[in-house]
Amino acid sequence: MESNAVDAAMLAGSVGANDFSMISLFLRADLVVKAVIVLLVFASVWCWAIIFEKFMAMRRLNKRANDFEGAFWSGGSLDDLYERIGIQPSDPMSAVFVAAMREWRRNPQNSADATVSIVTLSERIDRVMQITLTREMERIEKNLTFLATTGSTAPFVGLFGTVWGIMNSFQSIAQSHNTSLAVVAPGIAEALFATALGLLAAIPAVVAYNKVSKDLDRYASRLDTFAGEFAAILSREMDGRN
Repeated sequence: MESNAVDAAMLAGSVGANDFSMISLFLRADLVVKAVIVLLVFASVWCWAIIFEKFMAMRRLNKRANDFEGAFWSGGSLDDLYERIGIQPSDPMSAVFVAAMREWRRNPQNSADATVSIVTLSERIDRVMQITLTREMERIEKNLTFLATTGSTAPFVGLFGTVWGIMNSFQSIAQSHNTSLAVVAPGIAEALFATALGLLAAIPAVVAYNKVSKDLDRYASRLDTFAGEFAAILSREMDGRN
């Protein structure tokens, strides 16, 4: 009777130990490994939220830039376009345009030294557009650093959880004096689960960071090109006034 009870208890423990579902691996894991798993899951979820937000934002920004460029190069009055956009530009390209037009309108048309006034105005307009461009790009790039940080550190965080879990497995072996695979496998699986989560968080973060960074570089180049073209237009207008 006693032997049957012992066999039943061992069978129950074996069944629990052989459950390798993600929930079971998490519940059986050490407290430190659990903390690593929770941290990696949170980082992965936050990364996917940033990825989705950045992809949608880039699509929206490119569409608005296309609409603005269509209105800008349509041949209409720049003053009318400025009045239509108002003081609340909806995208970085229109923000650069509004900043330059605002500086342009502040300059008095009649000046004692017209040459000095034109040079100073041109420098101010260029400076204002570059400042606005930099500020807008910093706003777009917000939270992008988290993707880079997760992509570079998540594998090492997962590896830390794995090393810690394997150390606990070896301690269990030493305490039980049993080196069978049935004793080692559950602890090793729990430890490797942390490494898998680290890679699961890092790989999408790295891929998305590279993709978004390339798109942002292309968009920044587009803004810089527009700023240069608009500066040339205003420079010709200044020459006409002179």
